[in-house]
Amino acid sequence: MNVVFDIGNVLIRWDPRALYRKIFASEAEVDWFIGHVCTAAWNHEQDRGRSFEDGIAEAIARHPAHADAIAAYDSRWAETIVGPIAGSVAILEALSAQGTPVYAITNWHQDKFRETRGRFGFLSLFRDIVVSGEERLVKPDAAIYRRLLHRNQLDASTCLFIDDNADNVAGAEAVGMTAHLFTTPEQLRARLAGSGILSS
Repeated sequence: MNVVFDIGNVLIRWDPRALYRKIFASEAEVDWFIGHVCTAAWNHEQDRGRSFEDGIAEAIARHPAHADAIAAYDSRWAETIVGPIAGSVAILEALSAQGTPVYAITNWHQDKFRETRGRFGFLSLFRDIVVSGEERLVKPDAAIYRRLLHRNQLDASTCLFIDDNADNVAGAEAVGMTAHLFTTPEQLRARLAGSGILSS
C-alpha cells in the first residue's frame, strides 16, 4: 500500500492565529480578522498559486485600515508554522523505515512551501510531494490527486490518503483512493496498524 499524506495540520501544525495573537489584543479581534480579512477563501487563492504580493494587495484594498496586519501574513508567515506534530512524524518515519512508499499532496503556496521544506528534514522522506501552488490545482479538485497518480504511475486503489479536511478526504475517495480523516496521531496509528500497513 502507498501512503499519501496531507502535510498542514497532519505533519506540521499551521495556524494563522498563532501569528495574529501576537498582533491583536483579544481573541475576538483575531477571530474577526481571520473571518473577514485574511480568510480561508483568500488564503486558498495563494494555495492555488496566486502570488503573496497580489494577495496582500487585494486584501489591503478591501481593508486599508488593517494594512500592517495584512502585510504580516506574508512578512511574518513563518510564525504561522507552530511546529511538527511529533506523533504523526513518528508514523511517517516508521513507514519509511519499513519500506512503505510515502507521498504527499499539500495545499500550500509554492514559495512558502520551499521555505518550510528547508525547516523540516522529515519532508525529504517522501518519494514525491505534489504542491498545489506549483500545480495551480488545489484539493479537493480531482485533478490534483490524479497528478500524483499519473506522475508516479500509481493505481488509486493501492493508495491510502490521509487528510484533516473532510472535503479533501472525499476528493481522494472520488478518484478511487482509500482515505482516512485525520484527527490525532494515535487514531492514525491505530488505523494503519489495524489495516496491516504499519508494523507494531
